[in-house]
Amino acid sequence: MKKTFTLILWVFFCFLGTVSHAQLSDLARMEYTYFPQSSSDNSFRRFRTFVNFPIKVGKKDAYLVPGIEYRNVNFDYDDPATFKTLHLERFQSFTASLGYIFHLTKEWRLGLKTGLKTASNFSTNKILNDDFIYEGGIYFIKIINGEDVEKDTRIVFGLNYSTTTGFPFPLPVAHYYKKFHPQWSYMLGVPKSNLKYHLNDKNVLQAFVTLDGFYANIQENFDITPLKPDNHDIANSMSMTILLAGLGYEFNFTEHFSFYLYAGHTLLNDIRFRDTDRNDVYTINSTNTFYARSGLKFSLF
Repeated sequence: MKKTFTLILWVFFCFLGTVSHAQLSDLARMEYTYFPQSSSDNSFRRFRTFVNFPIKVGKKDAYLVPGIEYRNVNFDYDDPATFKTLHLERFQSFTASLGYIFHLTKEWRLGLKTGLKTASNFSTNKILNDDFIYEGGIYFIKIINGEDVEKDTRIVFGLNYSTTTGFPFPLPVAHYYKKFHPQWSYMLGVPKSNLKYHLNDKNVLQAFVTLDGFYANIQENFDITPLKPDNHDIANSMSMTILLAGLGYEFNFTEHFSFYLYAGHTLLNDIRFRDTDRNDVYTINSTNTFYARSGLKFSLF
């Protein structure tokens, strides 16, 4: 049952990767994540930054949105292992994307996005074919806000596809946001749902449930059972899927530029090696633990 639940969460996380930037609203972000491992000496530290560049085209509020993202994951693997962990200490990803958004009607917009990512430990100092991940999506977006609107509302739904999971079909995307009171708002969706309390224009508190994780190719595949000659489980990739709940704080320097700090505890913590068919071959850690993330972001909303 747990494996099935993990697979469902991982599928959602992978296919919703292109909307994970604060649910389509962030133009730029720089953040640091610290993720120690309970009952283990292992730990994760991740640096992530991205920028999207909206470029207006035509006269009907249509935009091209090229974007770039970089992630650096430092993984301290200190648990006893029968295999070498030298090349498992650092994983990186580089992503280039291109989006296009335009009005279908006065209230509805259509967004299209495609992207190419390389994610690997780059132990050979080269980029291999298995390092590439291809992404694409189509989204219908409705935004209702403004001074004459009593309750701000955002709706996003569509389809998203990524080669990370190996599924040959896209999966649905859904996101709903409403500010139902001058000091209260909520967001329902994947990878994040939250309830926010706006103390004032500068300070915001929130409770949240969110998915996080990463996927990367291992360039020099290795046997995780070298002491068992009749059992050859080959690790081709490493992935992490996390479901966590916690509390967050945001300080708004301006209407669109803010600092944030999130802290919580995982409800699901699944870190594993997978083979070429993306089957789990080794679980590194599944013990729930503390999680913290902070950074700066520039958002549309």
